[in-house]
Amino acid sequence: MMQTAHFKVTGMSCGACANTVKGVLLALDGVKNAEVALDSAETTVDYDEFHVSPTDMISAVTHVGFGICSAATIDMAD
Repeated sequence: MMQTAHFKVTGMSCGACANTVKGVLLALDGVKNAEVALDSAETTVDYDEFHVSPTDMISAVTHVGFGICSAATIDMAD
């Protein structure tokens, strides 16, 4: 089932930082879309819960040097 997760990301100071966060999220199997807003430090991720979890996303973003915490998860039922 598709879900949408919202995160707050810390440590981003430029467009390259936002692109790094987006790239690492999109590289995860099961992530269908990732939008990163540098000005608000927010990230929205559409993903398949059977392939990836918010914990996986947090781990991936943390691994590349940014702080991240979950803001919300929304079911996208058909």
